Amino acid sequence: MNSIRRTLLVSLLSAIVVVLGIGGYATYRTAHDEIDTVMDYNLRQFALSLRDQRFGQPAVSAPDAALDFVIQIWDGHGLRLYLSHPHSVLPDLARFGYTTIDTSDGQWRAFAMSLGDRVIQIAQPMRVRSRLAANAALRTLTPLLVALPLLGLLIWYLVGRGLRPLEQLARGVRAQRPEALGPLDAAGVPAEARPLVDALNGLLGRLEATLASQRAFVADAAHELRTPLTALQLQLQLTERARDAAEREQALADLRAGLMRSIHLVNQLLTLARAEPDADGASRHEPVDLAALVRSELPAHAPLAEARHIDLGAAELAEATVAADAAALRTLLANLVDNAIRYTPDGGRVDVAVAHEGGRAWLTVADSGPGIPPGERERVLDRFYRRAGTDTPGSGLGLAIVKRIAERHDAVLTLDASEAGGLRVRVGFRIQTGP
Repeated sequence: MNSIRRTLLVSLLSAIVVVLGIGGYATYRTAHDEIDTVMDYNLRQFALSLRDQRFGQPAVSAPDAALDFVIQIWDGHGLRLYLSHPHSVLPDLARFGYTTIDTSDGQWRAFAMSLGDRVIQIAQPMRVRSRLAANAALRTLTPLLVALPLLGLLIWYLVGRGLRPLEQLARGVRAQRPEALGPLDAAGVPAEARPLVDALNGLLGRLEATLASQRAFVADAAHELRTPLTALQLQLQLTERARDAAEREQALADLRAGLMRSIHLVNQLLTLARAEPDADGASRHEPVDLAALVRSELPAHAPLAEARHIDLGAAELAEATVAADAAALRTLLANLVDNAIRYTPDGGRVDVAVAHEGGRAWLTVADSGPGIPPGERERVLDRFYRRAGTDTPGSGLGLAIVKRIAERHDAVLTLDASEAGGLRVRVGFRIQTGP
């Protein structure tokens, strides 16, 4: 498992080591340049100190391992008078001034000058200077390298202290319970972790709303199912107690009607559950032609409308393509048309239309029924809400399903009065402009 604390420790220590390496190299180069300057000065001073020395016949001094310099002296005719090391790899030729000489023993730094009738050259191997520069850089970095473990412990402690608010946040998340979700305390949370806390609080808020909605849905569903199931039980008892065939036939008809109402209620509950905006397995949106959808759906409601002599038709069907779940839109239209037919008196009128307005495609279902007072138009969108004094059979879920499907499609849902005095429901979808 990845650890932020360990990752930060390794990353910071690695960065420090890299910086120390770069700093060490820079220190080495700086020390090398300083030593070059000092040593070049010493070479010149050493050469000047030999101008008063007397050298006779050519001679070679015994080598001294402690001496880092090689001294060569020539007379005016090019005869070497003195060589401090018998096996020097330096060429038997001097170039006046400072020079760097490549030899089989590495590079040498030399200084040569003419003093009277003599030529004096002092040379020194460059490895001596490199060793001195490396020692100087190492002495500079040694305290930092020794302090590196202590620095690692300090980083470990400080990172752990900095991550302590995240541990408190984790404890706050673990303390949450499904039955009592609440926002996390953002006090003392670092600015870097504040977006995480805000996101978690938003998630907890949505989860609390979803759970509350589910609890309310289950409670309402149980309440609404209790009445038809009790009625079915009573109708079954009446059927069992029937004294003749006619009475039994009537009881069976009532039982059959009760079963159909219960099946319709259960189907509406399932449809509502699938229409929830946060329902699992959200369907894919695809191009849907609203006009074609209306033409294909209206014939299914024609028998019920004809039985009650209701004029069901399409007043205007403009071509409009929207990105939507075709099955969900079919359910939405079916609920709107079914509600309009149920609440429209015999001989009334139900009109369906598709039109363009304000950059949206509007699906409209208007009826000539009693309508809904403005004060109750928001309430009828709630689950299981039925207006007082309504004797038309229903589950109170039709418009609630329409509302959920509209929310899933980011559509605008409005309820107002129709021209015939009934209810007009309009659903505005965003028009699909591309493929």
